[in-house]
Amino acid sequence: MNNQTHEQKAASKNGIKRLIFVVLSILLEVVLILLLFTSLNLYAEWINMVTMVIALILVLAIYAQRKTSSMKMPWIILILAFPVMGIVLYLLVGFNRGTKSMRKRYEAIDAILLPGLPAKKGTMERLRKANMAAAGIAYYVQTHATYPVYQNTDVVYYDDASPALEAQLKAMRGAKEFIFMEYHAIEDLESWARIEEVLVSKVHEGIEVRVFYDDMGSIGFINTDFVKKMEGLGIACRVFNPFKPGLNLFLNNRDHRKITIVDGVIGFTGGYNLANEYFNLTHPYGQWKDSGIRLEGDAVQSLTASFLEMWNAATNESENDTDFSKYLKRPVYEAKEDGFYQPYADSPMDKERVGEEVYISMANKAEQYCWFITPYLILTDEMTHALSLAAKRGVDVRIITPGIPDKKIVYSVTRSFYNSLVINGVRIFEWTPGFCHCKMSVADDKMATCGTINLDYRSLYHHFENGCFIAESHVVREIREDFERTFPECLEVTEQYKSGRSAYLRLGQLFLRLFAELL
Repeated sequence: MNNQTHEQKAASKNGIKRLIFVVLSILLEVVLILLLFTSLNLYAEWINMVTMVIALILVLAIYAQRKTSSMKMPWIILILAFPVMGIVLYLLVGFNRGTKSMRKRYEAIDAILLPGLPAKKGTMERLRKANMAAAGIAYYVQTHATYPVYQNTDVVYYDDASPALEAQLKAMRGAKEFIFMEYHAIEDLESWARIEEVLVSKVHEGIEVRVFYDDMGSIGFINTDFVKKMEGLGIACRVFNPFKPGLNLFLNNRDHRKITIVDGVIGFTGGYNLANEYFNLTHPYGQWKDSGIRLEGDAVQSLTASFLEMWNAATNESENDTDFSKYLKRPVYEAKEDGFYQPYADSPMDKERVGEEVYISMANKAEQYCWFITPYLILTDEMTHALSLAAKRGVDVRIITPGIPDKKIVYSVTRSFYNSLVINGVRIFEWTPGFCHCKMSVADDKMATCGTINLDYRSLYHHFENGCFIAESHVVREIREDFERTFPECLEVTEQYKSGRSAYLRLGQLFLRLFAELL
């Protein structure tokens, strides 16, 4: 961090100032609304009665929703205990009708894009013959998320973000047609400088380059001048869901995807963003552990489609793509190894919780072991039940979480979920060297996932995410081996959380769970 230029320090400072200003502005608006309704309730008894009736109707409506009880009960408790505050917060955060226009935009884009990903005949049948359990998960993703399962793809697994970045830079230097990059967080420092240098050189060669990032994810690293800088360099750049003052009902939905695509033939995804801490150039939370994969071949088409979906749906501009076919051409490629690969995306704009369903299915279908690593552990009842039932069936279920937190409140909520898991046989490990940011699972040496999806409400219900389901591949074994290297670096806390928490600590953690959906 000492190598920051004056301009880079100013950009980071300005981004944090904007974050503080926007948060304070939104809080002020919420407080004013609460004061207005509270004053009216005190002024007129009939208004108070109307508020109570609205609260009751809202509670019944929430109860009737087709959502997990973990998502419904905190809102019901909050509205019944504090009707005015509960109603206001639910309408601002929990009631997502404000995204109707966005939902229509995504539906329109997906209706054009996703049919351009035809499943190759015979692939699903071959997977069924090789592994029925994995085929069931792949069939679900293919039919309900419309992302096909592919062969003819070579994949490299990286157990650290630094070699993944080196491979990414090498692939981008060889680009002939286009480079697309979509990341939750970008930090305009040393790591990004290396990427930017390559991108600028490719622009000078006439290569199309696009960069897309989430404003909230990057707000502590860069400010809105970053877009102007990129465009000045000839790089097309867009920001997802700019963080502004005002009661924006879409504000709670963020783009958490991490994707790089080169020519539609080579693709990268995984847990890491494009900031120094992910590559251990800085150590704000001890050692940083992350992972990723490089895909080359047919499966990259799905990553390309995921990027084009976000790029085009995030804006109403007339500069959107009108012809997707030039980016979704099936690459001329012959894979060196067998394996089944299924990149997929998850969106809060539909009712299908793909990320959670894949994780639940992994636990349900595991026969010997099922291991997870996640930076945050804030689970629905359905996910808790699936993990617990697998352990009760004799499956070796383990979860790795960080030993050093990046967000202390979220970390406390994460630990509050340990007890309900360990009493049923799930084993919990905390990675002592620092913060593990990987988002992976592996089961029975047969199937695995790697991507951006955390085991928390935010990833599973509110964020735009992406992952890759992998079956019958050497990558599955390599992910298992990474877990095996990681367990000895962890402190197992299974026995500690079977009991031993003070009543005060349990009460505090249960209170925080009421706001888990917002964390």
